[in-house]
Amino acid sequence: MFYLKGDNMLEDIKRTFGNALGWMTTILPEGIPWFLVTAAVGLIVSVFSGVIGTVIIIIALFFAFFFRNPKHNIIFNADEICCPADGRVLSVKVEDDPHTVVVRIFLSIFDVHVQRAPMTCQVEDVIYTKGTFTFADAPGSDKNERNLIKFSKNGKYAHVEQITGAIARRIKCWVSKGTYVKTGDNIGLIRFGSQVAVYMPKDAVRILVKEGQKVEGGTTVLAIWYDAP
Repeated sequence: MFYLKGDNMLEDIKRTFGNALGWMTTILPEGIPWFLVTAAVGLIVSVFSGVIGTVIIIIALFFAFFFRNPKHNIIFNADEICCPADGRVLSVKVEDDPHTVVVRIFLSIFDVHVQRAPMTCQVEDVIYTKGTFTFADAPGSDKNERNLIKFSKNGKYAHVEQITGAIARRIKCWVSKGTYVKTGDNIGLIRFGSQVAVYMPKDAVRILVKEGQKVEGGTTVLAIWYDAP
């Protein structure tokens, strides 16, 4: 009976650590060098200074955490638009184009930074624009470096714009014009704090998220079409 309890305790410990560190099994290839190099430096430095070495190893774990890419198995209905990013909704409003509603999402350094396809279709176009590097949640961030990925089908569209921040200086786009994607597929990555904007036809969608709301890419339903595509 004692050994049975010990075995159960061992399984509980394994399960606890598995749940806590499960994200380490989802690290993107782009993040592996950041983690390994920083961890190696931390181990070397720890020989001379345990405190500094520990701090560097914690930074290495942060890189592994930052570059995580959680798996989602949620199936979206034909009338649902998938939220393309994790983070906090900054605004939901009509901006320059009176026919387009824009949802802006701020990604802190603790959010997943992978972007996902909002709908099933072929990519209409990808447009990269150079710009500034102000904080992603500050006024003027709409002038930052950006990458617009146009998703459209049957006259409906949900364009996703990757926008850098003061810290983020690298935008990765994994799709190109003509690429076929399914709702929730990975489409890109922004390194460190940043913003994602989604442009949709104002009279064709009902927005389901609100300013200040926390959303999750590949899980949250951002909006629904009045008429399914």
